[in-house]
Amino acid sequence: MNRINCFLQNMMAIITVKNLKKSYGAIEAVKDISLEIEKGEIFGIVGPNGAGKTTTIEIMEGFRTKDDGLVQVNGFDPAQEQKEFKEMIGIQLQKTAIFPNIKVEEALLFFSGLYSKKVEIKKLLDMFSLSDRKKSVVKNLSGGEHQRLSVALALVNDPQILFLDEPTTGLDPNARRDLWAIIEEGQKSGKTTVLTTHYMEEAEKLCNRVAIIDRGEIIALDSPLELVRKLEADKKIEFSLGKKIDVDILRRNPYVKTIEERNTEYILFTGHPQPVLAQILSLCQEQGLELKGLRVIDATLDDIFVSLTGRKME
Repeated sequence: MNRINCFLQNMMAIITVKNLKKSYGAIEAVKDISLEIEKGEIFGIVGPNGAGKTTTIEIMEGFRTKDDGLVQVNGFDPAQEQKEFKEMIGIQLQKTAIFPNIKVEEALLFFSGLYSKKVEIKKLLDMFSLSDRKKSVVKNLSGGEHQRLSVALALVNDPQILFLDEPTTGLDPNARRDLWAIIEEGQKSGKTTVLTTHYMEEAEKLCNRVAIIDRGEIIALDSPLELVRKLEADKKIEFSLGKKIDVDILRRNPYVKTIEERNTEYILFTGHPQPVLAQILSLCQEQGLELKGLRVIDATLDDIFVSLTGRKME
């Protein structure tokens, strides 16, 4: 069963947020957020630093109190701090404070002892490539190792709902892909995962749906594919010709919106790539130019953010 079918089979709201608000003094961190997260879903909250992502997810976790609105997680009010609620969730904070002189294996054993349901420690050590570091003290771990340990600690109780706040920050590309695989495996076993990220590629790869948050408000919410389709974001055509050309020839094409020129490399933005590609090929034939590295790139969530806000993600 693939990831999408697994999600659809279990579809029912497990997290409900309505009119959520949170301020810090005069700063409105969360202005009026409403969303529903389905059981078995991988749901992404994406946006630039300071958008309100961490505040939103920490209120869902019961880690931070709300000013107004409704938050329910599997029927529980996170603010009530019921033991049953704590047992069913796993939390990885953006900055996890772990006793600096405790050993990796001891940290996992200690956190595991707080729950009635437990995951085998060896399994977690192997899963997060920490087996050879199990006797190392936490303060001697690299940044990436510390981050892997913080996610492993969120899984010690085999939670139904997993909250991950910027989980791949500081990880190298291989470790990032390994963590993606762990999150996808969790979905196959019925886990619901809510993650924040400012890596748009991560949200596109992992998430069934994403809420794009900017300045405390949701500005878009849907699957990555549907967001691209609805907003009709431009595609990019990248190519090189080996020498400079008069780009005004391409600018006169009514389907070309903008052109970026980098020596003999060109990037065209268009909503209709076929007629633009035809012109590029015709131009090469007419002028005897050698076309190199031609590729058409679909719009991404980064492009969606630019389309919605007029600025790039920070």
